[in-house]
Amino acid sequence: MRKLKLFFWLPALSIIACSDDPVTEEIPVENQNKIETSNVNDPLVEVAYPDSKGTITDIYYTGMKLPVENVNGKYIYQGDIIIPKSKASKSPIQLVYEKGEAPAQKSVGRTSAYWTDNTVYYDIDGSLPDKDRVYDAISHWEANTNLEFVKRSGQSNYIYFTPGSGCSSYVGMTGGKQNITLASACSTGNTIHEIGHAVGLWHEQSRVDRDKHITVHFNNIQSGREYNFETYASAGYDGDEFTTNLDFGSIMMYSPYSFSKNGEPTITRRDGSLYSAQRSALSSGDIQGVNSMYPTGGGGSTGGNNYINGEYYTIEGLTVLRYLDEWWYDTRFGWRKVKLVNGSWEWA
Repeated sequence: MRKLKLFFWLPALSIIACSDDPVTEEIPVENQNKIETSNVNDPLVEVAYPDSKGTITDIYYTGMKLPVENVNGKYIYQGDIIIPKSKASKSPIQLVYEKGEAPAQKSVGRTSAYWTDNTVYYDIDGSLPDKDRVYDAISHWEANTNLEFVKRSGQSNYIYFTPGSGCSSYVGMTGGKQNITLASACSTGNTIHEIGHAVGLWHEQSRVDRDKHITVHFNNIQSGREYNFETYASAGYDGDEFTTNLDFGSIMMYSPYSFSKNGEPTITRRDGSLYSAQRSALSSGDIQGVNSMYPTGGGGSTGGNNYINGEYYTIEGLTVLRYLDEWWYDTRFGWRKVKLVNGSWEWA
């Protein structure tokens, strides 16, 4: 289980100037019209726009370079993850400043990532069909984790369940209203999966050590969707996992036939055999991971003092290590101590 606080393992950015340039919409000619439509009828493959074609472009999000699919003006990562356009950039951004150097403004890409006090506020679009799948999914999360879901009553940060052409979500608390889209075909299990993204979980099959457990058959993947199968390490990320082995039972795990172009499996076990993906319930690994992110007492995001020495956290867009009750950042020159000052990171 990949926890969000370990996902953004950033390279040294102290000498990179902050970019105010928005992400350009220019797509290389060789990438035009390369995307095939996805697994429209596969209940184990969540896709934001199952009937639409997109184009691939590279963006920077919280300092990391991500290949995303540009569909209908939205940046989609790994099929169902929405990257907020307002926090994306075409160039690397500065996330750590010299002591006393105040940024001119809040850099794009910053996010606190966690929901404070273990509380997720939500609202439901009145036009969403079958609202019971939302209530059932929320009940499942509350029964198995330390999270509480509260109907919004004016809070500025909240998730909004709304109709869409597919199933999709942002990852973590992005700030403001953030949609979870649910087409009519999106089940309670798909809803549990998308809530998993919203509270900070990524896809299981992309964990750093996945090649010890599975084989990805790139020759069976739809043209242009190969990027959905990158490991976090190949994209420049690092970090540990909640579980020692890949969790085939995770509700965040791709199915063996995800984005198949020919009906053949795109993912198998190392020995070539198939496995059973599921969209029924959180696995024990899912529960372990989420409860580690949101321990009893409610220290999610930057609210609370429940930081654990030896753990990594993403705060204000920077992944930092908690060690001896201080914050440390791994640069290409080695570990350096940092501190958070008025919402921005400085070298200590």
